[in-house]
Amino acid sequence: MIGIGIDITPIERISGMREKYGDKFLEKLLAQGEQGGNAETLAGLWAAKEAVAKALGSGYNGFGPTDICISRDALGAPSVDLRGKAAEIALSRGITTVKLSISHAAGLAVACAVTLE
Repeated sequence: MIGIGIDITPIERISGMREKYGDKFLEKLLAQGEQGGNAETLAGLWAAKEAVAKALGSGYNGFGPTDICISRDALGAPSVDLRGKAAEIALSRGITTVKLSISHAAGLAVACAVTLE
């Protein structure tokens, strides 16, 4: 294991940001090809991207949320595709795999990411 990151995001916060900023918020959050959805889904994506940035060991230093793409595999498990500067950071640190878990409860989205060699 190289790094671990966790994030907790209130769903209501994301709902408010989407209402306030509309499409501009989605453009800053979603990577090309990434699916949006309701506030719960978006909060999960937000938490996941924050957790991945922390697990990379850099936070959002030199890149943003659109360099981290979250999708689902055939069984519904989240998977991570790093792009741009995030991919460069992973390569420079010997990271080959990012494992991710996302959950929702009590108005919160939580995500945990682990980076592996």
